[in-house]
Amino acid sequence: MIPYTETAVIGAGPIGIELAIALQRLNHDTILFEATQVGDAFMRWPKETRFFSSSEHLALAGVPVQTISQLAPTGDDYLAYLRMLVEMFDLNLHNYEPLQSITKDDKGFLLRTQHRTGEQLYRCRHVVLATGGMAGPRLLNIPGENLPHVTHYFPGPHPYFRTRVLVVGGKNSAMEAALRCWRSGAAHVALSYRRPELNFERIKPHLSLDIGDRLRKGEIEFIPSTIPVEITPTHVVLAETADGMVGNGRILHHKTDFVILATGFRADMSLFRNAGVTLQGPAEVPLYDEATMETNVPGLYVAGTAAGGTQERFTHFISTTHHHVIKIVRHITGITPQHIGSVPTRNNAVTYEEVKAN
Repeated sequence: MIPYTETAVIGAGPIGIELAIALQRLNHDTILFEATQVGDAFMRWPKETRFFSSSEHLALAGVPVQTISQLAPTGDDYLAYLRMLVEMFDLNLHNYEPLQSITKDDKGFLLRTQHRTGEQLYRCRHVVLATGGMAGPRLLNIPGENLPHVTHYFPGPHPYFRTRVLVVGGKNSAMEAALRCWRSGAAHVALSYRRPELNFERIKPHLSLDIGDRLRKGEIEFIPSTIPVEITPTHVVLAETADGMVGNGRILHHKTDFVILATGFRADMSLFRNAGVTLQGPAEVPLYDEATMETNVPGLYVAGTAAGGTQERFTHFISTTHHHVIKIVRHITGITPQHIGSVPTRNNAVTYEEVKAN
């Protein structure tokens, strides 16, 4: 007999976990599937990498995030916090069980997963896709992108000690990679960006001040209005850009030992597409009702950063998607959940009144 549950939440990232907690608090039968492990995106962060957001913006289900330093938590701090939430609420977590397909029929939804023991089948009434927005890197699709000295995931600064490093990108992750490599003793750090200037208003203040000082002093080389078009074992071919795109200008050959492509990440919208959800535009933004988060497939919802598809300019974060939980839970159960986001006395706690106002 195929196991049945009322609601299946797909994705054990922050918002998926918060949603599962909110439903469980209402004694609503819920199962939480995760393709790999809880907080998979944070597992790829290098050691000692901190969030750009402060702790109160990262809290879930009214449970505070506390750190001894009172600084923003590291990725490992947050993974420990997520594990604690799963154990604290004893969530019905099925990790390392990726969802293969979602089929809608007159009985609800049939889910096929791939467990290490083989294919598993589940039935449910509702499905919530909280699959995140960072399934993989945003590729440049240029020759040499897959060479062993090229990475889209910054592994931390130590591998680049006494070497030449080229960082490609102009946002927070690129700034942090460049600064940490330089500060840890890289022989030479260069920063390639497709625009003529960095947009310091879009860079976190502490990074903005630091990178600005390094560039003014010439400690980190800035190569503006350029984009890689080929990577070789000895150098990167940089093409001059016009309005951020490759133009017909000059070509530079920049010698380097390693290349860090901080070019952003993309969402995997294949589950949405295969389930019949309408995806809009090049970012593949799912079509959904703003009031309920239900997609054009009745009973199938979207939550968290996946609601933005592959975001070119991020507007969906952990701190800006707590209201998705309230909307979904209220639509499924008819009850408005409490204790969403930070602790109730904090300004970042989400209330029904706020959701109603939106």
